[in-house]
Amino acid sequence: MIVIIDYNVGNVKSVLNACKRIGLEAIISRDEEEIKKAKGIILPGVGSFAVAMENLKKYGLVEILNDRKENNIPIIGICLGMQILFEKGFEVEECKGLGYLKGNVDMIKTTEKLPHMGWNQLYFNRQNQILKNIKELEDVYFVHSFMADFNNENVIAYTEYGGMKIPAIVGMDNVIGCQFHPEKSGEVGERILKAWKEIVEC
Repeated sequence: MIVIIDYNVGNVKSVLNACKRIGLEAIISRDEEEIKKAKGIILPGVGSFAVAMENLKKYGLVEILNDRKENNIPIIGICLGMQILFEKGFEVEECKGLGYLKGNVDMIKTTEKLPHMGWNQLYFNRQNQILKNIKELEDVYFVHSFMADFNNENVIAYTEYGGMKIPAIVGMDNVIGCQFHPEKSGEVGERILKAWKEIVEC
């Protein structure tokens, strides 16, 4: 069983439905005891970095997430949930993130239209089990105006938009993040989630 963290920043039901489609038993919760029992954790999110962090603190979730991370429980962040895995965000004001991955999150520096919205190809940067079911140049669905630093230590796959290399899948140890929405990325997204399901079940 895995827990989709409920902290009032996103459509958790679409993530839950995606889990059901791939046979991954999941619940939506912010209950500490349920999170402690989880074999894996999904951190979804749409909206503001600062609001996301404020809500995690308000619901007492930062400490339990830190504990689960230190106990090597697989954690995957989606969209905003990926961004708050980093050390700092600069949306509206500087805000401290969870700090599981090195680097910062800031506005995409491009003259192209923002938000970056739509289907874009994935380019592989380094090997990781999360990529095992997909091929390079397959498309996934993005909706965002902010991006993480292009830090090769963290970046597993990236996309290109407005002349920028944008981290699309990041990770280190038991922590993975997807800037795109795998739950909205059709069959390719489901194959990515299936790879994460295998990581959880190892």
